[in-house]
Amino acid sequence: MSTRILDRDRFAKCRALMEHGATAGERDAGRAAATRVAAAAGLSLAEALALGDPQRRPPPHARPRRSPRTPPSYAWAQPKPPLEPITVEEMLRQKEAEVERRKRASSRDAKHRRAVHAEQERELDAVRQAQAARDRDWAEGRARGAEAGRSSDPLRRQDPS
Repeated sequence: MSTRILDRDRFAKCRALMEHGATAGERDAGRAAATRVAAAAGLSLAEALALGDPQRRPPPHARPRRSPRTPPSYAWAQPKPPLEPITVEEMLRQKEAEVERRKRASSRDAKHRRAVHAEQERELDAVRQAQAARDRDWAEGRARGAEAGRSSDPLRRQDPS
C-alpha cells in the first residue's frame, strides 16, 4: 500500500467550514470537501478527523450554538439620562440671550451692507463722472459744428439751401 500524505492545511479549512459554516449548505459543502481531501490521502473522514484532533469535539449538531456576539456599545446609542425640567426664569434668560445674539448678528450685517453700498456708490460716481465728461465733449463738438455752419451730427440732414 502506498502512503499518501494528508494535506493538513486544506483539511483544516474544510473542517472549519464543516463545523462552523453559517448555513446547513455551507456545512454540507465543508463535509464533502473534507471527505475528498481525506480520500485523497487514503483515509476515511473519521480517520482524518481522529488524526487532526485526538480529543475531537462533538459534531456541530450536538454542540449548543454560540450566542450571537453582542454589538459594541456606542456612546450615541446609549439611553440618555432624563432631562431636568427647565424653569420659566431659565427660558426667559435663554430667550433674552437669543435676542441679543440676533441683534449683534443684525448689527454686523448692517455694517457690512453699509460698506458694500459705499463701495457701490464710489463705483457709480466714477461711472457718472465719466458719462458727464463724454456728454460735455459731445456738447462742445456739437457747438463747434454749429459755429462752422454744419452739423456735427451725421444723422441730422443738412439743409440744401
